[in-house]
Amino acid sequence: MSPGTLPQDWLTKFTDPYALLGVSVAADDRRILKRYRNIAKLLHPDSYVASDAALGEFASTSETSLGEFASQLFARLVNPAYQKIKQEKGRAETSAILRHQVRRLNRDTRMVPTTEIARKLLQEQGKADVFYEQAVSDLAESQYQPLEQFEIVTQQLCELNLVYLQLKMGDIFIREKRTGLVSAEEAKPIQFTPVKKNPDQQVENYAQRHYNRAQEYMKKANWQQAIQELRDAIKIEADKSEYHAMLGLVYYAQSMKGMATVYFRQALKLNPKEPLACKYAKELGLQTDATDDRSKKPEPKRSGLFGLFGTKQK
Repeated sequence: MSPGTLPQDWLTKFTDPYALLGVSVAADDRRILKRYRNIAKLLHPDSYVASDAALGEFASTSETSLGEFASQLFARLVNPAYQKIKQEKGRAETSAILRHQVRRLNRDTRMVPTTEIARKLLQEQGKADVFYEQAVSDLAESQYQPLEQFEIVTQQLCELNLVYLQLKMGDIFIREKRTGLVSAEEAKPIQFTPVKKNPDQQVENYAQRHYNRAQEYMKKANWQQAIQELRDAIKIEADKSEYHAMLGLVYYAQSMKGMATVYFRQALKLNPKEPLACKYAKELGLQTDATDDRSKKPEPKRSGLFGLFGTKQK
């Protein structure tokens, strides 16, 4: 998907308001409002001013800027979805419609999930509630950022909701507890990544996986995938200077010095001696007080990527 006029078929294709907002079918009004406000911030046109200026690849292939496209997406899909389920009555009506859709699908032909995440949910049975909540939360993280992810992620959420409702068809009501559908303690063991021996390191290791994958994509000059992986890493661990520095390097490799400067500057703000950011600081006109210290000890290597683009050592 490349930004342009909002595809007309999306208005009929995406009719599940829970999927559009990236919340579970058990979400209450407070949780729905919180998610709605978060999406509103993500899709605000001002969030795309820098992107429209720096990411010129979209501007040449579409009549609509990223900011305008985001506005259309919010006005025509997100806001109507919120209006449908912001109150108890609307949620009850929507749940009834979705349940009817499940029954119709199973009556005409047995519903067979097409996405891997929905197939996994169908196999969970006893742990379906925990798995479903975690899956929705994980998918929602990348639903609206970047915008290219919206269609595929929302499709996954639509199917996930139908499979979950099929599993819960015997329940008259599905309501969210004050602390969530399940307790935090019960939900903790369910992870999409292997469980580490040290629970305190699980989040950091998960972010590190995105960071490592980004480096592999960079070696193949697959810049868009590298950007996505690094953005995901930053969402999890926003205070890691090396993640920001590496994202700056990705933009630098594409001669997008404006965006590169933003991320190198943030890396230096988090760590004034961040090696990769210091390396490109002078060329980009960034202030750094790490020059003297860097001359006293060798820079740490990261998978050979420091010399990936042939830039001379500062």
